Amino acid sequence: MFVAALSLVAASPAQAETVANAYKLAPGDMVHIQVYQNPDLTTETQISESGRVSFPLLGGVQIGGLSIPDAESLIAKQLSDGHFVIKPQVIVLLQEIHGNQVAVLGEVNKPGRYPLETTQMHISDMLAVAGGIGEKGADTVVVTGVRNGKSFRHEVNVPAMYNGGDMSNDIVLAGGDAIFVNRAPVFYVYGEVQHPGFYRLDHDMILMQGIAAGGGSTQRGTLKGIQVHRRNASGKMIIIEPKMDDPLQPNDVIFVRESLF
Repeated sequence: MFVAALSLVAASPAQAETVANAYKLAPGDMVHIQVYQNPDLTTETQISESGRVSFPLLGGVQIGGLSIPDAESLIAKQLSDGHFVIKPQVIVLLQEIHGNQVAVLGEVNKPGRYPLETTQMHISDMLAVAGGIGEKGADTVVVTGVRNGKSFRHEVNVPAMYNGGDMSNDIVLAGGDAIFVNRAPVFYVYGEVQHPGFYRLDHDMILMQGIAAGGGSTQRGTLKGIQVHRRNASGKMIIIEPKMDDPLQPNDVIFVRESLF
């Protein structure tokens, strides 16, 4: 009977066994290998870039890309086929995960590098591991990596994905992927408003909502002739007087005038 343990996952025994069965060993991972009643064969080693480990009596064993149970079975079979051990019982313990990691960067609560604990970890799973999108994070996240030898870039609007119920954009991650959460776009409001400053620009936000975010106009302010300072396509700052239901754009600066009467 072959036993597998995943020491880095704090979970119930049943959950740990499920994770261990799904995880694929990768170059850089540290493993501890034991053979029941054969202490001389106990080995702690790192999987090489080629996916191999050096094991007593067997030399190099190709375990990269295998699940832990499959790696145990392979080592046991080679020990048995070589008549080194009769009915070997092999235990592979995953000590450190280095190969299958994803970098989560930007405006998340716990940025860092995290292991792919299973072969079916999605974007949403990894964002949860990183503590979720931070208060200043944008709704759209960007995933970059390599698939079939080619670089790829994938964008997904997380709230829209859940609100629409279409999870097809919640793609499965692979080792070496990077998730980046940019800072959410903002707009600025100043002049005769209750709370001048900068605020998060939500999707489809209009001028009226922007003024409301700043607490509305003061008693001295007027909602007539409101100006918005905006950069055009060439980067030049222009001044417009939009309607209350016109959409705002990132980095717009709203100026509320003082009433003349």
